Formats: sequence, structure tokens, C-alpha cells
Amino acid sequence: MTSRNELLFEASQRYIPGGVNSPVRAFRSVGGTPRFFAKGQGAYITDVDGKEYVDYVGSWGPMILGHAHPEVIKAVTEKAAFGLSFGAPTEIELEMAELLCNLLPSMEQVRLVSSGTEATMSALRLARGFTGRKLIIKFEGCYHGHGDALLVKAGSGALTFGNPDSAGVPEEVVTNTLVLRYNDIAQLTETFAELGKNIAAVIVEPIAGNMNFLHPAPGFLETMRDLCTKHGAVLIFDEVMTGFRVGPKGAQGEFGITPDITTLGKIIGGGLPVGAFGGKKEIMQKLAPLGPVYQAGTLSGNPVAVAAGLATLKLIQAPGFYARIAEITKTLLGGLRSAANAAGITLSADHHGSMFGLFFRDAVPTNYTEMMECDRERFKHFFHGMLDEGIYLAPSAFEAGFVSAAHGEKEIEKTIVAARKVFAKLTS
Repeated sequence: MTSRNELLFEASQRYIPGGVNSPVRAFRSVGGTPRFFAKGQGAYITDVDGKEYVDYVGSWGPMILGHAHPEVIKAVTEKAAFGLSFGAPTEIELEMAELLCNLLPSMEQVRLVSSGTEATMSALRLARGFTGRKLIIKFEGCYHGHGDALLVKAGSGALTFGNPDSAGVPEEVVTNTLVLRYNDIAQLTETFAELGKNIAAVIVEPIAGNMNFLHPAPGFLETMRDLCTKHGAVLIFDEVMTGFRVGPKGAQGEFGITPDITTLGKIIGGGLPVGAFGGKKEIMQKLAPLGPVYQAGTLSGNPVAVAAGLATLKLIQAPGFYARIAEITKTLLGGLRSAANAAGITLSADHHGSMFGLFFRDAVPTNYTEMMECDRERFKHFFHGMLDEGIYLAPSAFEAGFVSAAHGEKEIEKTIVAARKVFAKLTS
């Protein structure tokens, strides 16, 4: 009998390229049929065939409270009753901006946009406009949205499909993008020594989440901060994923490093489309209408979306919130490693707060090259085995996972039991 998931995917491919509106959803790297979801509640999502899954994707990070949190739904419903969009200033935008600047001391001013991609594109334009320079540095495997200048050795969906560069991006567009190795302090230092006076900005995921999950090596971010300061370059922390996910002040708070510009998304929208970029006042005031760097957006600061994000940000300030979900994540990874070891399967894992990575490799990777050594074929079989057991993981070996506040002992135990079954089958 053909499932409703299969019927919908077949129909979608007639009208939507690849049947999906974002490439990694297509299951191309793992095979099979994408799940079409109809409902989310707490730690669970339910597909159109009525099958329930424990969710470790969380809409790729935003659902830190779990799905359909009643206070977030209430905030959205109440705000929507007064109108969906005005294309004019609203009081709730000010409330969001003030809260973000208070939570992240590096942000003296902030501008709201509608996506993480829009935030990073705008941040780079602003950095170039502020410095009057052209060159930017990014790192292999780090994904900063689908802006042309950044689709070079990118992570996320581009990495999943084995195409770290995108067609349709002219060579001259990326001529001024320098791609360095993540965690290679020597290469970074040498590049600044040679080209420092021409470098407008360095953009980095302070904890990489788009080539699976990678921690920065000791001294990597600190050296980056020192070099940018010394050479007058703008340091941009892309915290679209890590912002308010790995800690109450993002990765910058965890490592005690102050970027010049921060980009945000995901959690600050609570599941709706919101992004932001902000930083030092002297930089931000180069934006129009005050300065010469143009940036605009019809739906920027949409009141309904901002209401969802604001409700989420307020709820996650509760005492003990981050400690609890970090402990749940630690328990999950410990159980998965033990299950793999018992089956004689090589698995390493790492996490920061509620953001985690699983690697079919003997040690946690430290860069793009090591990440590519992971056993992708084994991941594919693991993914489908877990899917059959009602556990929804990212359909790619190159994506981080996420635990929400709605996950508890019951969900973790169910996941570990499922993993034991799957690992046993992988070795049989």
C-alpha cells in the first residue's frame, strides 16, 4: 500500500523542484521518501500517515522549547488578531531589539530581518561598507546562508549533495572570498600577515553546525579576535544556529569573545521567519537611512513572527533552563555511545548545551577534512533504522542535532532503546 508520504512527495515533485522547498529535506543523501509532517507537540512530531517520532531536528534548531509551546502559540494568536503586517514600525520590534541588545552585550544596535541568510548577507555588506575593503574570510564547511559570496566550500545542504560550490555563482562574485581551514590557527595568522590591510571581515560559525557539529580549537577564536582588531577587520559571529541555543548569551558568551557583528535567526523567531544582525553602534550606523550601506525588507520585524520569538526568548531565561537541557543531551549521547560500543560499532559524539553531533568515526572531527572521513554509508543505515523506530534525526551526516526542553527521560530512553536495536541490525 502506498503511504500518504509517498503520494505527497510524488505530487510535490511535479510542482516544486525536487519536491521540497529546501534541499536537505529531500532525503537525497540518505535515500527514501521524506516525511511530510502534520503536527508537532512537545518533543514529538507526527507525519501525514499518523506515525509519531521523537524529534531531534526541531525545525533545524528553533524549537528549543519543543513544538507548539502554549505560551508561544498564545502570543502568536493574540498578535495575529490585530493584523499580520503593516510595513511600518511597531512597538514589539522595539521590545525585541532592546531585549537582544540586553542579552548580548556585543550588540549595541540591531536590525531585524526575515532570515539567517538575509542577516549574513547584510552583515557582510555592512562590514565592507564600514571598512572600505573587499576581501572576506570564511572557513571550509561553514554555511552562512545561500548568498552568492558565501557559497564556496559551504556546509549544510551544499555539503550533503557533494557540491560545496553552487552553479549560478559567477567566479568574479567569489573572487574576494578567501576560504581557510576551520581550526587552522597558523593558516589564519599567515593570511592576515599577507593580506590583512585588505580584509574587510572574517565570518565564522563559532561552533560549526553545518558540517555536523564542530567545536573551535583552543585559541582559534581568540586568535581571530586579536587579528581582526590588529588589522582593522570586522569579526562576524554567525550565531544563527548557536544564538541562544548553546547558552543564554550564545557561543560568544560561552567563550568570552566579543564579535563586532553578530547574526541571529532560528530561536529568535520561535519557529517563524525572523533574523537579525547587530553589533557596535559605530558600525550599525553606517546602515541606511543614517549611512550609505543600503538594506531593506518589506516584512522585516513582522509583528506576528517577532511575537513568537519574543515569547521564546523570555521563557528560556528561566533559572536552570540551559543546565537541564544540557544534562539531558549529555545523557542522550552517553547512551548512544554505550549502545554503539556494545554492538562493536565505532561512534563518537560531542555537544555544547543542547546542540550535538554524532560521528561514525573513532574520534570527534576538528575540521572539514576529518568530517569527510566519517562513514556516511553507515550513517544512512542508522538514520533509516532510527526512522523506522520512531526517532527523527537530520537526514544528513553533515547536520547537527538538537534537544529541546520538552525532551525528558522517557524520550531519551526510547531513543537509546531504538539505537540498541538498530546497532544490533547493523552488525548482523
